[in-house]
Amino acid sequence: MARKKRGFTTFNLSFLDIMSCGFGAVVLVFLIIDHSIKAETQDLNKDLLSEVNLLEEDVTDGEAGLVRLRNTLSDVDLQLVEAQGRATRITEELSQYEALIQDIARDGYTDDADIEELKAEIQSLEDEVKKLREASEAESGRSAREFVGEGNRQYLTGLNLGGRHIAILLDVSSSMLADRLVNIIRLRNMSEALQRSADKWVRAVNTVDWLTAQLPVSSNYQVITFNTEARAALFGTDGQWLEVADQDQLEKVTASLRDTTPTGGTSLENAFIALQQLSPSPDNIFLITDGLPTQGTTAPRGNTISGRDRQRLYRQAIRQLPSNVPINVILAPMEGDPMAASEFWQLAQVSRGSFMSPSQDWP
Repeated sequence: MARKKRGFTTFNLSFLDIMSCGFGAVVLVFLIIDHSIKAETQDLNKDLLSEVNLLEEDVTDGEAGLVRLRNTLSDVDLQLVEAQGRATRITEELSQYEALIQDIARDGYTDDADIEELKAEIQSLEDEVKKLREASEAESGRSAREFVGEGNRQYLTGLNLGGRHIAILLDVSSSMLADRLVNIIRLRNMSEALQRSADKWVRAVNTVDWLTAQLPVSSNYQVITFNTEARAALFGTDGQWLEVADQDQLEKVTASLRDTTPTGGTSLENAFIALQQLSPSPDNIFLITDGLPTQGTTAPRGNTISGRDRQRLYRQAIRQLPSNVPINVILAPMEGDPMAASEFWQLAQVSRGSFMSPSQDWP
């Protein structure tokens, strides 16, 4: 409390007042120190957190690198195993070749002789290929092989013999034995050898022989015979294209036809369906026949058939033909089928093919 003495003012401070002031000073000092520590701690934590983040990134990169190293190690191990396998196979093949060389040496063969023989064989094959290519380029559309008619006659037929894939359909029904019904019946009761030597049938086979002789060397062909069924003339080649350049095979086709005996009825529909088995589709078709069909895909119920029914079967059959393909018809007409020529002529005209009814001495 304040007191006045001789013009002065004095203060009396109690112990509590002094203690209060001291405590406040201590609190103030503590607050100052605490604030300083917090600020220093925050700065220190920031630095530590930055270092921790950097370390975590290093750990992540290290783990990724470890995965890559493990993958690389796996690839190396796999390559090593493959290399060891190849080495083993090469070693085995080398041993086989060495044994083979020893066997050949014991048989008296020499390396030089074998090499020269192989060179000669390769040269022969190259010469043959060269000749075929030259023939294909220089004589495309001309005769693939020679066929000379009686008296060395060659006829201008107007037939389009070109194309890359040429199909020839040959009628092998019993009507191909003769032009007249009575002669067909007579020949059917004779031996197969006499049937195969019938004039009409021989002309049909010669026609196929003549056609194949005129085909381009670079083209493919197929000869399909048909009566109630349809099949390739050369056994085992159904649905396949044959090469005109293969002369030995071409001769086998002709030989097979000469061993064929005409028999049965006629199904044009089955013949045209057989064309669908060829891939690619033919781009030129030759049809050698003598009349309209006597059945469809299945046998008829009765033993006779009318002309109207034959026309119906024919028009049903041509629906199986591929579109936009020329149909060249070679007709050897027989009695009792007057509408055949008209129907086949219309087919040739619509398909932009050709139609001919050859003389008895052709080809």
